[in-house]
Amino acid sequence: MTVYYFALASQNFLLVQEPLEEVFRERVNYYQSNNKEIDFWLVPNPSFLKKPEMISFKNLVPDDSVAIISTNPVFINWLKLRIGYICIGQFEDNLQLSAESLNITFAPEKN
Repeated sequence: MTVYYFALASQNFLLVQEPLEEVFRERVNYYQSNNKEIDFWLVPNPSFLKKPEMISFKNLVPDDSVAIISTNPVFINWLKLRIGYICIGQFEDNLQLSAESLNITFAPEKN
């Protein structure tokens, strides 16, 4: 089993109100320049919240939640400091996450 760390909030907060695209763009560029494999994923309506041990987190966020999951606890703690109003935690699972599952498309910057 792998330990996954997560940051959790409503979809509106993380995807509309916060500059999450900028955070991911910076992080992906950093990983690419250092030849590191992507170790974080954006997961809308995460199914791990259905686990009985996650009930306290489930009660803190609306049904339209989104999670940023990572195998790197430092990254999740950094997100908590940068973004603020999010829940963080961890769980163990045999998830099959890959770089392709990141599946984020960046819009070109406007000048």
